[in-house]
Amino acid sequence: MDQRGLVERAQGGDHDAFAVLARATAARLDAAARLILRDHDLARDAVQDSLVRAWRDLPTLRDAARFDAWLHRLLVNACLDVARRRSRRLGEIELTPLHEPAVADFTGTVVDRDLLERALRALSPERRALVVLHYYLDMPLPEAASCLGMNLGTAKSGLHRALATLRIGVVGVATEIEELPVPEGRFA
Repeated sequence: MDQRGLVERAQGGDHDAFAVLARATAARLDAAARLILRDHDLARDAVQDSLVRAWRDLPTLRDAARFDAWLHRLLVNACLDVARRRSRRLGEIELTPLHEPAVADFTGTVVDRDLLERALRALSPERRALVVLHYYLDMPLPEAASCLGMNLGTAKSGLHRALATLRIGVVGVATEIEELPVPEGRFA
């Protein structure tokens, strides 16, 4: 059955239809939440909260074809709620791409992930959410802005500033790594 049919059945109270919808989107929601929150456990809480809200508010969804966008908005709101409730907490991030590239040497991948994680840490949760929605979930900027409840101009400037911060962060961290002393007898 297509997604629209499942949404309509779930709106009518069909638990099995909602379970199919939740299973189909859970991994993607979890990955996006981990990118926004930078904490695996908090991300799981946000995903669970967004799915509970989705089940509760599903009868109010007017257009079943907009289910994915609506669910992403619920997830982002849940992530921002979690981030506001928590004090600044350092955590580790595990960036899991949706499609694993074929890589023979994982050393570069680990360094890239570390650089990106450190740079993302410098962003506010709102800006991280904007970057994740636009670049990770491939959401058009107007739709991402709507999802975050901001106008398009604010989203454009926020994304521009976020990318500038990421560039500075990646270059700064890469410079720090290059300047680390290499013990004698070791290769850099």
